[in-house]
Amino acid sequence: MAEYDRSVHLKAIHAKRKANTYQRVDDAIKRLVRANENINFNSVSNESGVTKATLYNNVNIRERIETLRQQQSQVPTPKQVKREINESNKDALIESLKRKLKKLEDDNKQLRDQLKVAYAEVYKKF
Repeated sequence: MAEYDRSVHLKAIHAKRKANTYQRVDDAIKRLVRANENINFNSVSNESGVTKATLYNNVNIRERIETLRQQQSQVPTPKQVKREINESNKDALIESLKRKLKKLEDDNKQLRDQLKVAYAEVYKKF
């Protein structure tokens, strides 16, 4: 019978659990990226089922999450993009609205004039 070495067996179990943890975290990060969700320690922990302590204590995983979090913070949000577009196109938007207002005022005046003529015709019939 072969000798059983407990330390070798425990090291193998630890390596397998470590690889499983890496795989779960990697899969969770990929899902978060595809879903366009925020990547931070809380979201990765919730998505992967790995504790935050493990994420913080593992140097490779921690650096990866911090890097991804930093990259996401540099990308402007849709609100920021819309605000920038609004401020840069503010003058063009104002001019467009002025033209639209002028057209509506002209149409309104024309309709009022037509209404006066119609009232005059109705009044003449009486």
